[in-house]
Amino acid sequence: MGILAPAGVIEIRSGVKNDGTITAWGFDNYNSGGSGIDTLYEIAHKQVRFHRTESPMRQGSYRGLAATANHFARESHMDELAHAIGMEPLAFRWKNLKDARMRAVLEAAAERFGWGKSAAIHGHGFGIAAGFEKGGYVACCAEVSITPDKKVRIERVVMAFECGAIVNPEHLRNQVEGATIMGIGGALFEAIDFEGGRIRNARLSQYRVPRFSDVPRLETVLLDRKDLPSAGAGETPIVGIAPAVGNAIFSATGIRVRNLPMKL
Repeated sequence: MGILAPAGVIEIRSGVKNDGTITAWGFDNYNSGGSGIDTLYEIAHKQVRFHRTESPMRQGSYRGLAATANHFARESHMDELAHAIGMEPLAFRWKNLKDARMRAVLEAAAERFGWGKSAAIHGHGFGIAAGFEKGGYVACCAEVSITPDKKVRIERVVMAFECGAIVNPEHLRNQVEGATIMGIGGALFEAIDFEGGRIRNARLSQYRVPRFSDVPRLETVLLDRKDLPSAGAGETPIVGIAPAVGNAIFSATGIRVRNLPMKL
């Protein structure tokens, strides 16, 4: 492998009131990039920074660039804050969100998914996440189950996406579903395996990517905004799946996984 997607460490510090109002937000990304780093949540005091570092490995672009890692960290932390004050995750996001387009995709995903109509039980849970990047808005709801050997199985995904006026609905749907499946790889499987300073899985035959058996039931909701110019859809939909799955894992197990790919 000549070029690798950049590794990164993300640190978040925050403050929240008992009524759900986020009062402070500190977000520092080291190395993986600044794409999708800012937040649309209304926060009075925030500091968001990207820190460039020297890497011993050759680094290159990944679909969605660093927006995948930044959204995973941010939306996972949003769920942590909601849990800390005993607030429902969707209601917590609503409390801190005024952006109409982000609220619209959250509402669309939650409605199609039936968010809140089924209670999580041990080994079976639900997660939600939302994001914005490159002119597109996305919200994702995920249902997961945990196998007896602690493997994560994604059962169902609802992805709502809005990128302005829709020109080609079927092509757009394909982009959203393709990004979702690719995002499952980064969420659960894809990783470089190092040992003794060497890469152990340098061949594609050794590198785990999503298989047909890993693909869940996919439902895509497209919001057509004829009043807005069209934006690209090839990258943004990938940012929602990992945090939604991570939040669903917590719902099912009470374990917060903070690394990608996620393993129990």
